[in-house]
Amino acid sequence: MPSPEDASTSTAPTVTFKSLGLIDPLLEAVDHLNYKTPTEIQAEVLPHALEGRDIIGVASTGSGKTAAFALPILQKLWEEPKGLFACVLAPTRELAYQISQQFEALGSAMGVRCTVLVGGLDMISQATSLAKKPHIVVATPGRLNDHLENTKGFSLRSLKYLVLDEADRLLDMDFGIAIDQILKVIPKERTTYLFSATMTTKVAKLQRASLSNPVRVEVSTKYSTVSTLLQYYLFIPLVHKDVNLVYLVNSLVQNSIIIFTGTVQNAMRISIILRTLGFAAVPLHGQLSQSARLGALGKFKSGGRKILVATDVASRGLDIPSVDIVINFDIPHHSKDYIHRVGRTARAGRSGKSITLVSQYDVELLQRIETVLEKKMELWPTDKEEVALLRERVDEASRLAINELKDQNANGKGGHGRKRGSDATGGRDDRDRDDDVVQQGMPARKKKKGGR
Repeated sequence: MPSPEDASTSTAPTVTFKSLGLIDPLLEAVDHLNYKTPTEIQAEVLPHALEGRDIIGVASTGSGKTAAFALPILQKLWEEPKGLFACVLAPTRELAYQISQQFEALGSAMGVRCTVLVGGLDMISQATSLAKKPHIVVATPGRLNDHLENTKGFSLRSLKYLVLDEADRLLDMDFGIAIDQILKVIPKERTTYLFSATMTTKVAKLQRASLSNPVRVEVSTKYSTVSTLLQYYLFIPLVHKDVNLVYLVNSLVQNSIIIFTGTVQNAMRISIILRTLGFAAVPLHGQLSQSARLGALGKFKSGGRKILVATDVASRGLDIPSVDIVINFDIPHHSKDYIHRVGRTARAGRSGKSITLVSQYDVELLQRIETVLEKKMELWPTDKEEVALLRERVDEASRLAINELKDQNANGKGGHGRKRGSDATGGRDDRDRDDDVVQQGMPARKKKKGGR
């Protein structure tokens, strides 16, 4: 005989977007985007947000929090369609564009207009976009302040909503002063949403300064990885990291892969090594121009490139569907950075794998991560003979990469990859002809002289 608790659970109504109170245009949008049922953060936030309350949302990456704050803002905009309505602050340019795209997709039936204000792009074209009276501005704090100070006719005096997304990272990246300046020039009478993966002392201070009697919604009290993620490590001497990475990529070549590095230099170097060996790799890091960064991301998301070599600029907030494998070439120094990196795969209930390269100098970092996760990673099996067969070719590619980077620096081209063609911006170069090699994997033998 079922207990009373079982009976109440079995008869509990299923939460739907309609039962949460969304209007028809938004119900059509979520249906079109194939959002079947609300995520935990959406189900918790929407009732309070639709009542007009300030919200503190504590939720991990990949939890669906963008829709959690976008839907109530769009619903209120439908009821009161006037002027600049909401401003969303994001820590990175890529995340700002992604948030804007989600607002436009969810508000497609309403004709919502969004403008993105980020560094690295022309302020004049952004000012022109602002003159067209957008409903939503999504911005990085520094560039928003630039426009508040320098763009004639632009202000936030009529703002109804302020969203601080990834607040812990906004503050980690020293945007605190810029955010303080923004808070001084926006109306006190407004609704504020603050979303963060962690509640640090800095975030708590920001909360007190910017929110009024907020509702706190917390759906992940502990930093953890999802159960559908299989986590492995590969223990190798530091001098053999490059060849073991190529071995991994070669054996996993049919999958979409993100390789995370700790430095811009390594991101550039590894992407050149992989392209030299015939793999369709594209770099993403902070020294690329904004158009190159968006182009790299677009190429990877569309499947035009199967391998993204990235710094932590790609580790948080970005929703890249169908990433099969995350490889940590450089093990991160902080456990939360590891969790954000591997969170790029095994999203929305899908399975995924992560493999972390661990040298003799990284053992303590691995143990720290395992302690936080409360689980041991498994050793990834390798074929040492195959690795040995690849070594000569990888060493040669490494030398070529170092020389190419020296040439780029000498010519003042930095990390934009122009010498090797516009791979990062989605253009084609002579290495695109090797895409058929990529689908087959790299044969473990030395090519004839003159071959790639």
